[in-house]
Amino acid sequence: MYDNDRLLKDLEPTTSQNPDSEAVSKKSNSFLSKLTKLSSFILAFLMVFFIFFYLKGSISDQSTTSWLNKIPVIGQIKHFVESSTSPLKGEDRGRINIALLGIGGKGHDGGELTDTIIASSLDLGAKKTAMVSIPRDLVVPIDNTLGWRKINNVNAYAERAQPGSGGLAASQAISTVLEAPIDYYVKIDFNGFVKIVDELGGINICVDRTFDDYTYPAAGQEDNPNYNSRFEHLHFEAGCQTMDGTTALKYARSRHAYGPEGTDFARAARQQKAIAAIKDKALSRETIFSPKKILNIITDLSDHIQTNLTLIEMTKLWGLVKDIKAEDIITRVLDNSPAGLLMDSVGEDGAYTLVPRAGNFSELQYLYKNIFQSAPVDTKAKVGEERARIQILNGTWINGLASRTAIDLEKYGFVIVGTANCSKQDYEKSVIYDLTFGNKKESLKLLKEKTNANVSFTLPDWLKEELSRGSNSSTIKVQPDLILIVGQDLDKK
Repeated sequence: MYDNDRLLKDLEPTTSQNPDSEAVSKKSNSFLSKLTKLSSFILAFLMVFFIFFYLKGSISDQSTTSWLNKIPVIGQIKHFVESSTSPLKGEDRGRINIALLGIGGKGHDGGELTDTIIASSLDLGAKKTAMVSIPRDLVVPIDNTLGWRKINNVNAYAERAQPGSGGLAASQAISTVLEAPIDYYVKIDFNGFVKIVDELGGINICVDRTFDDYTYPAAGQEDNPNYNSRFEHLHFEAGCQTMDGTTALKYARSRHAYGPEGTDFARAARQQKAIAAIKDKALSRETIFSPKKILNIITDLSDHIQTNLTLIEMTKLWGLVKDIKAEDIITRVLDNSPAGLLMDSVGEDGAYTLVPRAGNFSELQYLYKNIFQSAPVDTKAKVGEERARIQILNGTWINGLASRTAIDLEKYGFVIVGTANCSKQDYEKSVIYDLTFGNKKESLKLLKEKTNANVSFTLPDWLKEELSRGSNSSTIKVQPDLILIVGQDLDKK
């Protein structure tokens, strides 16, 4: 190895110095300095190049290479290179599924209960991603001894039995619900969420509705003798805004607001917004070109995150999702709305729970399996403009047919106001009852095309009676524009 300082000294001019020669000397030194740095870079590059091809098998002489294997860093590089050639789990299916889990963590009541459960999926062919939020009150089978429990308990039970196993156990529970392999999981606690948002310099979130929550748990006041002091008042104005970590966490956790934001389902939708905002900020040029920021995030998260993703797998996933646009992110929240797939129930201990409306997980599985199926943009735009409200009634004994039909039709822009069993379940042929008398022709045209149903502008007496009962009806809660009664023919499509 050459002595760079000596080399530079030997190459210095020896002539007497004058202003001109001194300038030439400075230029020469500057040039040589740059040349030396460039040479060092090229030498380092060639070393890495050599090691890479050696590790890839280009050199087969064992006597020449055996000593390299004894160097610890070479073994690490070799493992890294070999891993980089291995496909990600799910790549062979063209779809990678990841469970995103949020827990309170240390210092929070029920710190191991999953406050956030999202089954995310990446479609490699369509270059789209989806997020399906699973409510924490959904009951699922855990094991032979515990039976059916709320899904947010799975991580806690597993961690109690074997620390570090919660992420895998929760992934398996999600896999059972959706009948889909969960390839990876990422579990993060509240403090980790706050830290990553703060390191990113805050995230931009557009609040859909102004809301107030007067019973948000105040940090450190859980045991305050003054009960009212245990809570703080949260207020969020509608509109786009930048939130720091603490504010973003409150936005994502609030579930006792007045109005439509005061439900677990609204909270799940806000959590999806926060995750999408973190993704956008993390993949921004501002972050990518800041090694210090990335290092800080990795350091901060070391005690707050658990995952079965390796570093190389994270890097690969980064490359796959970095170019996905906001409009290519599909979000769904499993809920108990009239058109939802879940309904309220009560557990054996009297606790509030949610169960599948169909009596099993088949409808949830159908939703997740087909979530990337999309409608042509122009077709969706035409139907979306009309905002046709559709009530779907199952006119057969085929379980879940109305819900599966709703899942297929929603992607075209229809507003599904409810699904239910029809009081008459002997329909062989599907029928559409048009209460607008043709005023929403694009919606009617598409609905007929997709279902091959007959169209009628006259309601039978029994259906008139149900409509007249309005919200008191067990089947029709909202006055629709179109009523679709699905028959056995639709199950064959």
